[in-house]
Amino acid sequence: MSVFSGARRLWVALQPPPPSADGTMSLYDHLRELRYRVIVSAIAVVITSVLAAFFYRPILNVVMWPWDSALVDLKQWNSDIATQVVNRDISGPFMLALKVSVVAGLLAACPIWLFQLWQFIVPALLEKEKKYARNFLLSAIPLFLAGCAVGYFVMPKGISVMLQFTPADLGITNQLDLNSFLQLELLLILLFGVSFLLPVVLVMVNLAGVVTGEQLGKARMFSVFGCFVFGAIATPSTDPFSMIALALPMAIMYVAAEVICRRNDKRKAKKLAASSDLVLID
Repeated sequence: MSVFSGARRLWVALQPPPPSADGTMSLYDHLRELRYRVIVSAIAVVITSVLAAFFYRPILNVVMWPWDSALVDLKQWNSDIATQVVNRDISGPFMLALKVSVVAGLLAACPIWLFQLWQFIVPALLEKEKKYARNFLLSAIPLFLAGCAVGYFVMPKGISVMLQFTPADLGITNQLDLNSFLQLELLLILLFGVSFLLPVVLVMVNLAGVVTGEQLGKARMFSVFGCFVFGAIATPSTDPFSMIALALPMAIMYVAAEVICRRNDKRKAKKLAASSDLVLID
């Protein structure tokens, strides 16, 4: 009972502060809020990672699909190309199993940690703005998962492009370190997933009155160029195919977000004009 009571008191102490009516919070309250959201997200990731560990073998097959698919393309280009999958350390197999489980858990828990991110943003919004923020979760989850899927399915082509630079007839063997490969795959998938959240962020700041659709239109050329620069710098595989696969959807989603923001601005202008007419009539 004492352990249970102590755990209960600790959990109560970790609870975030109650939101204020005007949306303002002190720095200490912000830190308390952040601590709580991070702890809840971490617990969710740990639970889903433990569950994923029971399905390690089929998940590992999914993880290795980009490499296996890339080898099929490579064999068509050069049937004599030599490849080898290795674990370099004694602890390599254990670390691989741990990383695979955590990656699967992180993706499976995305609805929870995205919800916690939304909850962290909400206290900073006024009450009339919170109704817009509730759409964040419904749009962020499918966009994030779609971005992760794009990163996963373009990775084989990126691997194939990079390994095609292997000189033929020189006896060179391409060794794949599984832990390094998993790290690369995780970075690429998460990068695509987070990048696909761009339109959600733009629409949210527009609804909060921070930026207008007209301002996004004026910055369109620079923003599209920035998307391609970001794609060239951020893609860990450094191949041009992955860069274009990341930059092009970001540019398209930026334009789509601009269109949505312009419609929101027109809707706001009509409401403002209607309220002004009512005031004049009174």
